[in-house]
Amino acid sequence: MAGKKKQVPLRLSETLYNAIAAWAEDDFRSVNGQIEYLLTECVRQRKKNGKYVSEHLDEPIELDIE
Repeated sequence: MAGKKKQVPLRLSETLYNAIAAWAEDDFRSVNGQIEYLLTECVRQRKKNGKYVSEHLDEPIELDIE
């Protein structure tokens, strides 16, 4: 990424954090790196086809990670 990176406070549920942390470990990234990667991919997808990844972004998600 070009330019200076911004710091953004972020609050996540423990369940979501744990899911991202496990995914990050699988991908050999830090949690911060994984979140940045996921956001970058969502923005790329949005630019590519003009649509959001999901039609229901504002709805709470249910994670089945156990």
